[in-house]
Amino acid sequence: MGEIEGTYRILQTPGSRLGAQKTSGVSTLEPGQNLLTAMASSPAKAHERDLPVKIRMLDNTVEVLDIESKCYGQTLLTEVYKHLNLIESDYFGIEFQNIQSYWIWLEPMKPVIKQVRRPKTTMLRLAVKFFPPDPGQLQEEYTRYLFALQIKRDLAEERLTCSDNTAALLVSHLLQSEIGDFDESEDQEHLKTNRYLPNQEKLEGKILEFHRKHVGQTPAESDFQVLEIARKLEMYGIRFHLASDREGTKINLAVSHMGVLVFQGNTKINTFNWSKVRKLSFKRKRFLIKLHPEGPYQDTLEFLLGSRDECKNFWKICVEYHTFFRLFDQPKPKAKAVFFTRGSSFRYSGRTQKQLVDYIKDSGMKRTPYERRHSKVRASTRTSNTDVPKQSVPFTEGLRTPGSPASTAAPLHSVHSLTSPTSVLPMFAEPSPSSLDPRAPYTRIADKTTAAPVEEVGRKLMQQPGSPVLQGLPVDHAQLSSLVLKSPLGLSPAFQVNAVPQGSSPLLSPVLSDAGGARIEEDDEMKRKRCPTDKAYFIAKEILATERTYLKDLEVITVWFRSAVIKENAMPEGLMTLLFSNIDPIYEFHRAFLKEIEQRLSLWEGRSNAHMKGDFQRIGDVLLRNMRTLKEFTSYLQKHDEVLTELEKATKRLKKLEMVYKEFELQKVCYLPLNTFLLKPIQRLMHYKLILGRLCKHYTAEHRDFADCRSALKEVTEMTSQLQHSLIRLENFQKLTELQHDLIGIDNLTAPGREFIREGCLYKLTKKGLQQRMFFLFSDMLLYTSKGVTGTNQFKIHGHLSLHGMLVEESENEWSVPHCFTIYSAQKTIVVAASTRLEMGKWMEDLNVAIEMAKKSTEKSEMLLENSVCNRSNIFCSLAVSPELPPRYLLGQAQRPNTITHVCWYRNQSLSLSDYLCMIQNQLSGYLLRKFKNSNGWQKLWVVFTNFCLFFYKTHQDDYPLASLPLLGYTVSCPVEADGIQKDYVFKLQFKSHVYFFRAESKYTFERWMEVIKRATSSPARSSLLLPKEKDTHTD
Repeated sequence: MGEIEGTYRILQTPGSRLGAQKTSGVSTLEPGQNLLTAMASSPAKAHERDLPVKIRMLDNTVEVLDIESKCYGQTLLTEVYKHLNLIESDYFGIEFQNIQSYWIWLEPMKPVIKQVRRPKTTMLRLAVKFFPPDPGQLQEEYTRYLFALQIKRDLAEERLTCSDNTAALLVSHLLQSEIGDFDESEDQEHLKTNRYLPNQEKLEGKILEFHRKHVGQTPAESDFQVLEIARKLEMYGIRFHLASDREGTKINLAVSHMGVLVFQGNTKINTFNWSKVRKLSFKRKRFLIKLHPEGPYQDTLEFLLGSRDECKNFWKICVEYHTFFRLFDQPKPKAKAVFFTRGSSFRYSGRTQKQLVDYIKDSGMKRTPYERRHSKVRASTRTSNTDVPKQSVPFTEGLRTPGSPASTAAPLHSVHSLTSPTSVLPMFAEPSPSSLDPRAPYTRIADKTTAAPVEEVGRKLMQQPGSPVLQGLPVDHAQLSSLVLKSPLGLSPAFQVNAVPQGSSPLLSPVLSDAGGARIEEDDEMKRKRCPTDKAYFIAKEILATERTYLKDLEVITVWFRSAVIKENAMPEGLMTLLFSNIDPIYEFHRAFLKEIEQRLSLWEGRSNAHMKGDFQRIGDVLLRNMRTLKEFTSYLQKHDEVLTELEKATKRLKKLEMVYKEFELQKVCYLPLNTFLLKPIQRLMHYKLILGRLCKHYTAEHRDFADCRSALKEVTEMTSQLQHSLIRLENFQKLTELQHDLIGIDNLTAPGREFIREGCLYKLTKKGLQQRMFFLFSDMLLYTSKGVTGTNQFKIHGHLSLHGMLVEESENEWSVPHCFTIYSAQKTIVVAASTRLEMGKWMEDLNVAIEMAKKSTEKSEMLLENSVCNRSNIFCSLAVSPELPPRYLLGQAQRPNTITHVCWYRNQSLSLSDYLCMIQNQLSGYLLRKFKNSNGWQKLWVVFTNFCLFFYKTHQDDYPLASLPLLGYTVSCPVEADGIQKDYVFKLQFKSHVYFFRAESKYTFERWMEVIKRATSSPARSSLLLPKEKDTHTD
C-alpha cells in the first residue's frame, strides 16, 4: 500500500533541442529487437478471424480496415499510415474514447482488443499526437496539410480557443485551401454547408473580408499560414486533463514540447520545463513531479486527477512527449525483471523527432501525389527536396509595408538547394488559375527551361499591385496585427513573417531549434575580409546597430501602443496629446538620423561612390550635426517625468486604459515593461556620450575626425548634465510602478519620497526550516514576499517592516546557517540567509545605509539616491566583476509577463537601483553567430542586450524577439580547448549545464560584447559605488 505505480526518470538532455548531446531513455523491447520485429514475433494464430475497425480520418472520411482480432496496436497504425501513404507518421496517432468519454491514445505495444472495449462499434480517429513548436520542422507538404486539418478539427471542437479575429483569419485560410480564390456567393454557400466554428454566423463577415485578401494563394501556402497563426496561440496543441492542486484549486494539466503546463481556465499559470524535471510518477490518482533539488530544500509537486486511469493516461502522455522531443536516439532496451516488476513498464517505443527529421532528410524515397478534399487544385506532387521550409543563410534587407509600422522580416525559410542546376521548381499535377499566376510558388516550367532565381521571383512578387504584403490585416493581437502572408517555400522576403516559438516569453531561455539552422562559414569570412578594419569603423557600426534597436523601441510607443489605445478609445485626449506630442518629434528626428548613419556607413564600406570613399571614412561630422539638432529636443525630454506620472495616474483611474495597458504588455512586441520604453530617449543620450568618448579616445588630436567628435561630445555632455538627475528619478519611478504591478498586498507603492534600493532572494528561517522569500528594500520599509502557483504571476506580501528603529547584525555562528543575518524591527525579528557571503554583504550594507537615511526622514526626499549613486561626476561607474553562486532557474509563464524581478526569484539573485543605472551604459545590439554546445553549425541572429537579458531576432527589422536569455547567474568567458571552438572572436556563456557560444565579426565587437555582459551581470556591493572615483571625461 502506498507504492508508486509508475515512474519515469527524466534523463538530462543539456540544451533540450535538436542537435543536443545524445541521450538514451528506456524501452521495453528486447536487445536487438525493433518495433516491427517485435510485432512479427509476438504470438498470434495464423489466419485469425478478421476484425473490421472504423477509423475517422482527418478529412472527416471514415475508412474500414480489416485486421486480425489479436493484432497489436502497431499493426493497425501501420495499416493506416500505409493507406494514407504517410511518411512523417510519428507525429500522428489513433485515439478513441473510453467508457468515461475521455480520449485515449492507442498503444502500439498492446493488442487492440485489450485497449478498445468494443472495437467493432467504436469509432477510432486519426489525430496529431505531437505538435512541434515550429511547422517549419515538418518536412512534407502532405504532413502540413494534415496538421491544418487537425487545426480545423480543434477549432470546430473549441479546443483551440482564440479571439474572433484570429478565428476568422484561420477559417479564411482554410477556405482558400479548400475552395480557392474568393467568390462571395460560393463562400457563403460553402459556409452554410460546412461548420468551422461554433459561432460561425456571427463571424461570417470577417471571414469573407479576410478571404478576399488571399487571392492567388495556393493550398500549400494556406496550410502553412494556418500553422503559422495557430502555433502562436497559447492553446496550440493543448489537451486539458482536469486536476486540482494540494489546496483543492481546480486546474488543468497539459503537456507540450516544453514540459508540463498548468492552466487555470484557459490561462497558463506555470510551465515546468523538461530541463528542471527529475522524475515523473503517479500513485493512484496523484500525479507527482520531482524537480532537481536546488537551494536548501527539494521541490516535489503533487496534483490530484479524477481517477487512477486518468492519472496514468496523463503520465503516459508526458513520458511520450519527453522522449519524442527531448531524446536524441530511440530508447535503449530495458532488462526485464526475473521474478516480479514494480510499477508500470510503459515507455515510448517510436522514433524521436530528431530521428524522424534525419530519416526524411536522408531517405531518397519517391514522394507520391495526394488528394485534397474540396480543393480546386486536387493533386500535389510531393518532391523529395524542395518542399521543406528551412532557415535561410543570408539575412537580406526586409521591405517596409506602406502605411504600416510593421516591417517585413527577412526570410526565415528558403528552398533547398536543387540537385541539378537545371532542376525545375516543384509543381502541381493539375494547374489552376492561381497556380499559373506569377505570384504562386509552384509554376509549371518546361523541362529544358532553367528555374528562375529566387531573388527574381521575389522581385516579381513585390511588383504585384494586389500583393498581400501591401495590405494590413486588422487582427487584434500584436503578433498578428502586422501579419504579412508568407510562402511556405520562402521564395520571397515579401511573404515572410517573424517566427516566435510557442510559449516563448521574453524571459524564457531560447527554444530556437538548431535543426536546419543557418550555417555561416566561407561567405561570412569573405564579407569580413572586404570590410574596413579601422576601429573607428566598428565604433560607427555600433552606433548604427544600437540606433536601429532604439528606433524599434520608440515604435513600441509611437506606433504599436498608439494603435492599441486609439482602437479601444481608452486614453483621454489630454494625456494623448501630452504623451505623443513629446515623443513623436523625437521619433521623427531619429528616423532621419538613422537614415543618415546608414548612408555614411554605406559610403565608408565602399558600397557606393567608391571613388569618394576616402572622404567618407568618418562619422564625427554626422554626429556633430545631429547632436546640435537634438539639443532642441531637451525640453521634450524634460517632460518625460510628467508623462510617466500622468500615465500611471490615468491607469489607476481609468479601468479601460488599465485593461488596454495590461493587454499590451502581454503582446510580443512589448518585450520589456511598457514604461521602460519611455526612458529610452534619455538613456540614448547617455549612450551617445559614451560612444563619442570612445571615439575621442581612439583618435589622435591630428585626425580629421577628432575635432568634430570632440565638439559633438561637448554638445551631448551639456544635455546629459541637465538630464542626469531626471534619469535617476525616472528609473526609480519606473521601478516602483513595475513593482506595484508585481506585488499583491500593497497600494500606492509610488508614494512621493520613496526610493527603491534593492530586490532579491533570501531564505527566511521559519518553523518549517529555510523558506525562499523575495525581499524588497525601499528607503522607508522592507517587504518580504513569496511567489506561488497563481493566475496572476505576482508576489504575495508576507511581511512589512519599517526601517525606523531597525537593527541588522550577522548571526552565522548563532544559527549555524551559512551567510545568515538577523533583522530586528519594531514589529518582529526575522532570521534570513543569503546564497553567498558576498550577497549577504550587499544586503547588510544596503540595509544599514537605508536605516541611517530613514532616521533623517524629514530630508529623505531624493537624498538616498543622490548620496548612494550620484556623488560622482558620472553615474556610470566602472564595475569590478564579482563572482556569484549560480542559482536556481525555473521560469514559468503566466498572465502577467515575467520581469527581471522574476528572474531574481528563480535564479536566487539580487539587484539594486545602482545595478539598474549601471545597466544603462551596458546595452548593445548587433549580428552575432550563435552555436549550442553540441551543435555543428553557426546560426546568424540579430542580438539585443538590454535589461540584463539577450533578445534574439532573425534580423534587425523584426518587430519582436524570437526568444530571450536572461543572463543573471551566467558567466562569460573565452572558450577553452575542450570546447573545440576553432574560430576567432568567440565568447562563451554558461549557466550550470547550459552553454552557448557567440561569435563576433571583429576584435572590437568581441571585446565590447564581453565588456557589457561582464559589467551588467556583475552586481557590485554598495561600498564600491561610494568610493571616490578618478575624474574621467568619458568611459571607455
